[in-house]
Amino acid sequence: MPIYTRREIPIFPLNTVLFPGGILPVKIFEARYVDMMKECLRDNSPLGVCLIREGHEVGAAALPEAVGCLANIVEWDMPQLGIFYLQTLGTEVFRIADRSVSANGLTRALVDCRAAEPETALDPKYQVCVEVLRSLIEQAGSNYSPNNLNYQDAVWVIYRLAELLPLDLALKQQLLELENVPLRAKFIHQLLKQHGVTNN
Repeated sequence: MPIYTRREIPIFPLNTVLFPGGILPVKIFEARYVDMMKECLRDNSPLGVCLIREGHEVGAAALPEAVGCLANIVEWDMPQLGIFYLQTLGTEVFRIADRSVSANGLTRALVDCRAAEPETALDPKYQVCVEVLRSLIEQAGSNYSPNNLNYQDAVWVIYRLAELLPLDLALKQQLLELENVPLRAKFIHQLLKQHGVTNN
């Protein structure tokens, strides 16, 4: 069973799904999220990226999905007053245990974080996943720059495929919520078969 640790974090609901090891550029201009960013930088702490279940990125607080991914701010810039550009890195998957919305519209949550998974060999029957990923990264070229290439690690391979394949956000969310590597590998392999990428 996965090991979880509990912590409190600010939640950043977006129309995207972030995976561990993934790079996510973010533009911030709303006051509540500027405050969130300053807090994270001050405390050297992560924010929580969640796919929006109901609502919108801008305006009233959106309802986030229960499972998201911690994001560390690795770079930031302010090209003009009040607008910030962040480069964030996905780390641990979490599940929201409790949440509240502050007066400024920022959602804070008590979350259970799933410990980072050790490097794991991919089952040979799913080797086509590596071949497809290599091809996708070559096609993407400079438009896609993952942190480090690690085709030997099933955790890394499956999450990078989830980023690059043209999947519905609901499917990406389903994959994020799966708690072990074999389930994720089977899930992504079945998607490849459904799209005619492999017959095996």
